[in-house]
Amino acid sequence: MLSTAVAIALLSGTAASAATWTVDPAKSKITFSGTQTGEPFSGTFKTFKATIDFDPAKPEAAHALVTIDMASAKTGDQQRDEALPGADWFDVTTFPQATFEATGFKPKGGDAYEADGTLTIRRISKPVVLPFTLSISGNTAHAVGKAQVIRTAFGVGQGAWTTADYVAFEVNVDVDLSATSQP
Repeated sequence: MLSTAVAIALLSGTAASAATWTVDPAKSKITFSGTQTGEPFSGTFKTFKATIDFDPAKPEAAHALVTIDMASAKTGDQQRDEALPGADWFDVTTFPQATFEATGFKPKGGDAYEADGTLTIRRISKPVVLPFTLSISGNTAHAVGKAQVIRTAFGVGQGAWTTADYVAFEVNVDVDLSATSQP
């Protein structure tokens, strides 16, 4: 659920010659999926922002910072949507944001990359690898990636939810980002 921030980070870099990329929220999304009582569910984080610097000639110098508004998580299920912001799940009153920060992308051949980053949810930080593909045409970039996280490693699912009896531990985070570079 929370790793959706990870994919946004794939587009950034810190090198002096790196381009600054602006993510277009109307053409981008961070989604999450998992299993509850044996049935698949999915959701989206409706509000996020990303700071991205990336030079395709120097992917190792890339830098990305993605910030997700955890209260913006929506699944389309009223009961789930009311529970997610609560203390047992995201606890948005205490932890309103999740972040993913990556420094340097590893080329994996063709348009494939990996971003080694740090995902922070509920003030718990863990390393996360985000494999993604990146295509650039002129000043437009499109990145698509997927990572899997274990929700309990970040304290998501307290009390009766610390087991996988009702909600699986594994959560997939998918990123589909479109961005333009600044001249």
